[in-house]
Amino acid sequence: MELIDDPHDPRLGDYVGLTDVELRRRREPAEGLFIAEGEKVIRRATEAGYAMRSMLLSAKWVDTMRDIIEASSAPVYAVSPELAEQVTGYHVHRGALASMGRKPLPSADDLLSEARRVVVMEAVNDHTNIGAIFRSAAALGMDAVLLSPDCADPLYRRSVKVSMGAVFSVPYARLGAWPRSLETVREAGFELLALTPDAKAESMDEVAPHRLERVALMLGAEGDGLSRRALDAADRWVRIPMAHGVDSLNVGAAAAVAFYAVATGRPGL
Repeated sequence: MELIDDPHDPRLGDYVGLTDVELRRRREPAEGLFIAEGEKVIRRATEAGYAMRSMLLSAKWVDTMRDIIEASSAPVYAVSPELAEQVTGYHVHRGALASMGRKPLPSADDLLSEARRVVVMEAVNDHTNIGAIFRSAAALGMDAVLLSPDCADPLYRRSVKVSMGAVFSVPYARLGAWPRSLETVREAGFELLALTPDAKAESMDEVAPHRLERVALMLGAEGDGLSRRALDAADRWVRIPMAHGVDSLNVGAAAAVAFYAVATGRPGL
């Protein structure tokens, strides 16, 4: 346990400016780290085998985190809530942060060889949506997630927090050239289903994805949805049946409904 009272102490470098999204996007992957926030998320990260670099705690959380502190050789920095806010840029109401080391990402080929139901995301850049989609993917039995090159980082603090650590449970990889890399998914035996509210799309009930041997469910960004190039690369377009004149759902909500359909075959009204 190391008590720190100087916000400029270099030992706190991993935690500086956590609300500066652009800074963190550049820094964290390049330096091989990510930030886990809150007791549950920190526990799930360590249980998933991520190595801890350090921990930042307010005094009242020391006893709660005692077992993790004792199990790790990483330094633990005890600070006041005021100093934590000064360093990070926000009120750390969960009282506990940990800097964790990243693992090398698997290749898409490795994931596809063992999966049956995968999620493919295109240009999903909202970290809240990324976290929500991973949480639903874990809860509803999706085997893996594939990300287009321009998707947001699943290990960004907000994504990890919203997912409640589910980003550690579902393996993911980044695809290369887009959308040409979708051909790799098809060659692995997956049927590419593009989720879209387009009137030309087939109802999820008709497609019955739970009966398909291997399914790759494609999701696009909030608002724009899948690009025309991605839609053209899909095998089929599918839509979720809706009522009351509603034409679409938030991508996080739509993902949950679609994953349930893939798992059980019951997405309809």
